[in-house]
Amino acid sequence: MARALFLWMMLAAGVSQAGPLQALDDSELSKVSGQDGISFAAHISLNDPTLVGAVSDSRLSLGFKGDGQNRYIVFKNVRGAVDMFAVSLGVQTRTDGGGDYIAIGLPGYVRYTNFGFESLSVQSDPNAPVTGNLGSLNINGTVSLQGQVRLWSH
Repeated sequence: MARALFLWMMLAAGVSQAGPLQALDDSELSKVSGQDGISFAAHISLNDPTLVGAVSDSRLSLGFKGDGQNRYIVFKNVRGAVDMFAVSLGVQTRTDGGGDYIAIGLPGYVRYTNFGFESLSVQSDPNAPVTGNLGSLNINGTVSLQGQVRLWSH
């Protein structure tokens, strides 16, 4: 509790010392440096069966058309939880002098809890009852990643 109070006080002190927001023209904006960028954590929960009013027949459908016929890949009851943290987003300077790039840092830790789907089928009607089952998936575990995805324009 004391730690949270200390952090709140430091944030409040920093905000009170900052002046009012001001518009920047392009030359002023080009001089702004964000240093380390931002990092964030996420907890994603899909179709949690423990929630009140949970849906018991959810579907994710992908449609394709070939030879004049529509076909759908249907994932029934996609569900589970994903926790990840230390996903980062920042701007870096290219070493070849070609400008800047956006660096998206991969999450250092990802945990999957009952993440997957009940059945997979291919159907001509995505809303029809699922009659076939080409498999199911259920993932429980953790992954540790490192590295980044870099995006730039030419």
